[in-house]
Amino acid sequence: MPDFFEGDSRTNHERMLAGDLYIADDPDIATSQQRAVRLAARYQAAYAEDTEAARSVVAELIGDLGVGAHIRPPLFVDYGAHITVGQDTFINYNLTALDVAPITIGRDCQIGPNVQLLTPTHPVEPQPRRDKLEAAKPITIGDNVWLGGGAIVLAGVSIGDNSVIGAGAVVTKDIPANVVAVGNPARVIRSI
Repeated sequence: MPDFFEGDSRTNHERMLAGDLYIADDPDIATSQQRAVRLAARYQAAYAEDTEAARSVVAELIGDLGVGAHIRPPLFVDYGAHITVGQDTFINYNLTALDVAPITIGRDCQIGPNVQLLTPTHPVEPQPRRDKLEAAKPITIGDNVWLGGGAIVLAGVSIGDNSVIGAGAVVTKDIPANVVAVGNPARVIRSI
């Protein structure tokens, strides 16, 4: 395999955090991912017994969990530490939030069941992809956004305040504030 990082002394973990191409073979990456798996499992188990007591577990998993924010398990994340959830946001069952890059969810959002927030990207060219190169781009969701059940938000996308994303929509590009967007790929169908 070619040396893709010749002259770059950073670890793959450091490259990942910088948003650059990296290979996910770094021990720090594996340790962080395993921590997230353990905490997500602990959260689900604790939630089944006492939702209030479980909050301390999810607060340890999520990088920044706003006051009054509520996440129903199961919850699937790569790291958890790169996720911000705003105050009074509600996230329904089965969120998949692959937070290789930061995921920022604003205040007072409603996130339906089975939503996917996917920051990772992979090269289109076959050889770099075969060589396991990957990268990521952040996702930003504004305040008071409603993501319908099964919506998918792809890497690098921002969704403006007060917008509604229809159930099952695939959001491939930025969505402005105060609109309704539906479909695959998601397109704006009206203003609010």
